[in-house]
Amino acid sequence: MKAWNFSAKQLLAALVLPIFLAGCGVNAIPTKEETAKAKWGDVQNQYQRRADLIPNLVETVKGYATQEKSVLVEVTEARAQATHVSVDASTVTDPAKFAQYQQAQNQLSGVLGHLLSITENYPDLKSNTNFLALQSQLEGTENRIAIARNDYNEAVRDYNTELRTFPGVLWAGTFYHSARPMQSFTATADAQAAPKVSFSGPPSK
Repeated sequence: MKAWNFSAKQLLAALVLPIFLAGCGVNAIPTKEETAKAKWGDVQNQYQRRADLIPNLVETVKGYATQEKSVLVEVTEARAQATHVSVDASTVTDPAKFAQYQQAQNQLSGVLGHLLSITENYPDLKSNTNFLALQSQLEGTENRIAIARNDYNEAVRDYNTELRTFPGVLWAGTFYHSARPMQSFTATADAQAAPKVSFSGPPSK
């Protein structure tokens, strides 16, 4: 049986090196990357939650506002587009894919906001229990989407900063060659606001 002979210096190096590397932040890049990916998952979950609410919302509105067929079709088509945009692990590091995903979700936000605004013209619909429940769930989901996006953007900022600053830039150039900056959501003037759902009616004159 072969005997292993280690000098005191070798043993000391074996014990100290992992501590030294950890202290120098060698694990910061994968740690921050996993945090950002987890936040990205939260964003996707909230967008999926919104998509799941829309079919019931469309059916409910259809029962009271059949003349708004064109708007209902727009919402249905926008939902289909938003849920069929290809999303995988590479999306957050691919500017084109990320832009496509954000554009599809923004488009859905816009037409959904339009649908909710026209419901003001249908008093019976506004008092429908099912519609009120859907409206409440949708409004809460839009708020959660906004929070999830903000959390994701902050995690991405932290991760991207680590890739560009010392000592992270050193580890990115040695141990983590595959690490790439992640894309973040950008706000737009109209599509990023949660749909405004008001049942108070126009102000009295």
